[in-house]
Amino acid sequence: MTATTPSSTPVPLAGGLVLRQAGPADLDQIGALLAERGEPADTLDHRLVVTDPEAGWPACAVVVDGDRVVSTATLLDEEVRVGGVRLPAGQVELVATDREYEGRGLVRALMRWAHERSAARGHVIQAMIGIPYFYRLFGYEYAVDIPPALAVRTPPPGEGTPALRAARPSDVPAMAALQEATQDRFDVAMPHSAACWRWLLAHESSTLWVLEHSETVIAAGRATPPDDEILLAEAAALDEAAARDLLRGVAALAPGGQVRVVHRAGTVTAAAWRDLLDHEPRKNAEQYYIRIPDVAALLDRLRPLLWHRLTAAGLDRTGRDIVVSTFGAHYRIPVRADGLGEVVTGGAMQGPGAVGGAGVAPDYLPALLFGPHGIEGLTRIRPDVYAGDEELFRTLFPPLTADVLSYYLPY
Repeated sequence: MTATTPSSTPVPLAGGLVLRQAGPADLDQIGALLAERGEPADTLDHRLVVTDPEAGWPACAVVVDGDRVVSTATLLDEEVRVGGVRLPAGQVELVATDREYEGRGLVRALMRWAHERSAARGHVIQAMIGIPYFYRLFGYEYAVDIPPALAVRTPPPGEGTPALRAARPSDVPAMAALQEATQDRFDVAMPHSAACWRWLLAHESSTLWVLEHSETVIAAGRATPPDDEILLAEAAALDEAAARDLLRGVAALAPGGQVRVVHRAGTVTAAAWRDLLDHEPRKNAEQYYIRIPDVAALLDRLRPLLWHRLTAAGLDRTGRDIVVSTFGAHYRIPVRADGLGEVVTGGAMQGPGAVGGAGVAPDYLPALLFGPHGIEGLTRIRPDVYAGDEELFRTLFPPLTADVLSYYLPY
């Protein structure tokens, strides 16, 4: 990034405040602010990011009143895979504002900074977990289900003590390989970045654990500290026996063996633990936010995936346009004999069904492209999501499974 990019140019705000890139002199003040408005561990998390050789201080911005830091936010680099398409993404974290300065639009200004920096870094979406509703004010919409955390009803069977130990930096390739094999089962996946693996090794709010056999890592997971109970997340294993031993080892760390596990449906661990978990109905919906800053740019990146879905289903729409309208604008994708053409943006289109197109309210577009309902499911619950050519759009936008590995656990 150069000195003229949005992330490093100071921006004057009302009341003499200034938004600027953070620097080393701000470290203690940012840490104190994050600890006061969030969790004490946020101070370490912030330091890990800004002192990392890949992220560094350009990843963080502050609003200052003179020399006083009164608000802050950090943007992380992520990658979201949809089918075989990899999408550069941003994730906003470590957001905090001094109580005396609330209600002055400082978070809005910081989100604008984060989104401008995200665009400059080539991100085509932003993903995050955050306060209910609040981030919808900044263009985010709920899209991807957060998996439930299920109580372990009965202890895993087995004898002896599993060879469970805290992960070391040398274990990262093996852990990443286990996660990649696990996430290959999902339509949508967000893996940990190389930088995030480094941060998690030093994270205080969770511990990375590995299970070894013959000096080979055969299972891994991430667990909260042994308090009243342990939450085991991001569990991955080579086989069901390793998965059971991983759970048994983590349960041995918990007072009274109280463990909850984040359920990754369809995986080795889910199969190994299916008779051990209490599948109670979920009381509340939990979802990750997705923001789409440029619909045409995202659809353009997804063209290979849409073409694959079209040809795999044997649908021939050669010579026609795929039309998706968000009502205030619409997007045409020409169907050619050898692939899909570039996305063409047009104006308002209130009746896309008349041309065989799909209508999708803009706040439901993230759910359509990344979520579990597909266009058919959304059509059943939303009058402003529908398809003219139903066969075409059921093929292009099916229900999707998803697995997200985030810096912060969702519980």
